[in-house]
Amino acid sequence: MVTVKRAILLMVVLLLAPISSRSGPATDHLEISHTSLFAQGAAQALNQDFPDPDISFLLLDARSRELLASRWDRPDIPIPTGSLAKPFAALAYGGHHDFQYPSHTCRGTPTGCWRPGGHGDVDLVSAIAFSCNSYFRVLTEDLNAADLSQTADHFGIEPPDHSATGMELAGLGPRWRISPLHLVRAYLDLLRKRDNPAVSQILAGMARSAREGTGAEVDRAIGPGGALVKTGTAPCTEARPAPGDGLAVVFAPAQEPRILLMVRVHGVPGSRAARVAGQMVRRIGE
Repeated sequence: MVTVKRAILLMVVLLLAPISSRSGPATDHLEISHTSLFAQGAAQALNQDFPDPDISFLLLDARSRELLASRWDRPDIPIPTGSLAKPFAALAYGGHHDFQYPSHTCRGTPTGCWRPGGHGDVDLVSAIAFSCNSYFRVLTEDLNAADLSQTADHFGIEPPDHSATGMELAGLGPRWRISPLHLVRAYLDLLRKRDNPAVSQILAGMARSAREGTGAEVDRAIGPGGALVKTGTAPCTEARPAPGDGLAVVFAPAQEPRILLMVRVHGVPGSRAARVAGQMVRRIGE
């Protein structure tokens, strides 16, 4: 336990240090060494404290894009990712509408949302925060698989099946499968494109998700500093069938993310996966 905490502390100190103090060959070597120590400590801590085989995770350095720790069987194999695909559906829509996004009134079940009572008036930011299916039905109704394929290619992720239509183009169902490894790097690309007006709205939605939306369990777990969160619930692809698997992508801290954590929890909704992800991020920071 001491070794784990020491490794994590070293990495946190390094990450908080000013950039100017970390230049040059000698400090480059130190950064590599500390990153290695952090990766070892994080992997040990997460595997020790979250041994449940129903939990899969990928932990990356948000700046170097390096994979630091993982427990995910074949993360290169494409899987349904549920609402984790919604940011890319939004960007595909924007590409055909000068990146102008509509407002919409979600009435719940009557307008095709997962929340029976609806979300009320929503824009892109709140639709990302609350993962509003009704809003994304509007965005995807005039899109086709070829439209999404262009966006997918730009972000290095697998395109949806050519027969996918409507909400399937926002991740609903099994017809858009994305490799977890490709998906986390696509989210890192979103972070790098934060100055893009459409991407900035998506990231603002992820920040709101962590504060009060489907990812609120993350901020509750980690406290000050907050996070950016996108959740999803996807069809189960495990050998042991379940109604669905919960997924969450978390950047922490919110302002200048240093890590990205993607979590999948078998047999639960995305909001429950966010709770586990928040606990994992808190454990890494201890």
